[in-house]
Amino acid sequence: MDAVEAANSGHPGMPMGMADAATALFTRHLKFDPSDPHWPDRDRFVLSAGHGSMLLYALLYLTGYEQPTIKDIENFRQLGSVCAGHPENFEMPGIEATTGPLGQGLAMAVGMAIAERHLNARYGNDLVDHRTFVVAGDGCLMEGINHEAVGLAGHLKLGRLIVLWDDNRITIDGSTELSRNEDVMARFAASGWHTIECDGLDADAVNRAIEESSGRARPSLIRCKTIIGYGAPDKQGTAGTHGSPLGADAIVKARTTLGWDSPPFQIPDDIRSAWRKAGERGRVARAEWHRRLEASDSKGEFLGQTEGKASDKWLKPLIAELVSSKLKVATRKASEMALEKINAAISATIGGSADLTPSNNTLTKGMELLTADNYGGRYIHYGIREFGMAAAMNGLALHGGVIPYGGTFLVFTDYARPAIRLSALQQVRVIYVMTHDSIGLGEDGPTHQPIEHLQSLRAMPGLLTFRPADAVETAECWALALGANKPSVLALSRQNLSALRTKAEKENLCARGAYRIKAAAKARKVIIIATGSEVEIAVAAAEKLEGQGIGVDVVSMPCTELFDAQDDSYRDDILPDVSNREILRVSVEAGATIGWERYTGLHGLRIGIDRFGVSAPAADAYEFFGITPDKIAERVAEQMKQRKIK
Repeated sequence: MDAVEAANSGHPGMPMGMADAATALFTRHLKFDPSDPHWPDRDRFVLSAGHGSMLLYALLYLTGYEQPTIKDIENFRQLGSVCAGHPENFEMPGIEATTGPLGQGLAMAVGMAIAERHLNARYGNDLVDHRTFVVAGDGCLMEGINHEAVGLAGHLKLGRLIVLWDDNRITIDGSTELSRNEDVMARFAASGWHTIECDGLDADAVNRAIEESSGRARPSLIRCKTIIGYGAPDKQGTAGTHGSPLGADAIVKARTTLGWDSPPFQIPDDIRSAWRKAGERGRVARAEWHRRLEASDSKGEFLGQTEGKASDKWLKPLIAELVSSKLKVATRKASEMALEKINAAISATIGGSADLTPSNNTLTKGMELLTADNYGGRYIHYGIREFGMAAAMNGLALHGGVIPYGGTFLVFTDYARPAIRLSALQQVRVIYVMTHDSIGLGEDGPTHQPIEHLQSLRAMPGLLTFRPADAVETAECWALALGANKPSVLALSRQNLSALRTKAEKENLCARGAYRIKAAAKARKVIIIATGSEVEIAVAAAEKLEGQGIGVDVVSMPCTELFDAQDDSYRDDILPDVSNREILRVSVEAGATIGWERYTGLHGLRIGIDRFGVSAPAADAYEFFGITPDKIAERVAEQMKQRKIK
């Protein structure tokens, strides 16, 4: 109440209604140690109803975490405070996931529970034996993603996952009866969950419900019947307590009702001591775990896996094979070739696909399926659940010890975008294998042909978007994605692409984001910048222009974000900052042209597609949109004439 009032902003109702349930969880069940918040075998707690962030901040403070301090809580929602409006895992330890977009916390917790079972299958109970708890609100269980996450968790029988549903029957608009009449408990039961109800305002009742739900072979939903804003006599049970301060008068009445007479932000010593003692419950368990770790033959392997290191020793031998064979393959097939080496070299990878495994080429030889009967497997059939898959991969990455990658079509990043955004915000290593990346997918037509997707993904802060041009670039981009401490999208072609890189280089050229793949044979007058499947088209167009006496550089730009991060000297070498009358810059990409003016200049030529695609064979679609060597050469020559470039 006090923090929200001081900020004049926030959500007091949910923390007040769930205080008793949270007390039962944190003081009697949750395994954690504030002195070692990154202890690998701690229980995970995810506040899916992230608007109730003050509940989590209060719990972290009371149980003895280094942060937040009481001063941090006084500065709730203020610039620079670690107590942000919604929990942010990068602000302080103890926050396992960034939540706020409703439903995603629950879905990420499913990924955490998968990671726990997978690592347990590999290392046994001595090193991996913990649970995942979630507090979810009515909104979390209305969002579409919860259906995807709940179905996946039930199918995989994730018995170590326990969700406490804050059933206060209130949303911002008012009663949940305005928008919902489904039987939530029956829906969860139908999805393979154990369900139980309790009085969420009675800590002992919640304790019994958690005990009843523990040790089961399927996930559990505990329906905690609560009252939003509990203790504020004039406002409890109303939407008015959801997202607004209670106001000074209401807080005075609530203090009286609750029997709380301490001034704001002051906790009586006896209460603080009791909470700190509760926070020390996990110290013995952590010490015993460390003793088991020291005695384990798997210690080095386990620590290496939890540290998340990814070897790139597979890269050079693969590139040597590729430059020798000069294979003409789709980059989705080149990705599979890379994954064959990666999955053999890095045991931490967990792959998957949203029901497009044969199209995404994400399942490699020898990979066992991760199922309810085999948690030791390394490949997940997520089903047609793009959003649920992406959020689960966030949870897998947040848990640690695994490196998740998952596939679907690039156009279906629209389904997964909210989770991709949280990947970027949380800076987790999740690798999105997005195939069928352009009109090159052909006859499936405009519903499946990405147009605006590449540029919209590039606009997302903290996300690396790779679009490789051939098999060698694909391998290099995979190495960069595995080595990044952030998420990556690999945009891969359906159609076969020629081998452009036929010589092994000492460095990973894609690490520069862009590089000169063909230097002008004559005096340079044109620079063509292309990505992915259009690079070979650009090279062919350059050859035609060279035949007309026009010198052309071709620049392959697999990752704009990495190119933008290069120093001035490198960027000026690749794209010289000269008068548009001296050199014409041209971009070629089978997608939206918006944004390419950053590299072509306002007077450059941008060749792409600024409308939806067409249903036609790939070659016909490229011809229709004028993305062919002949038509590009014609447009470049005409543009040079108009700009009087000689």
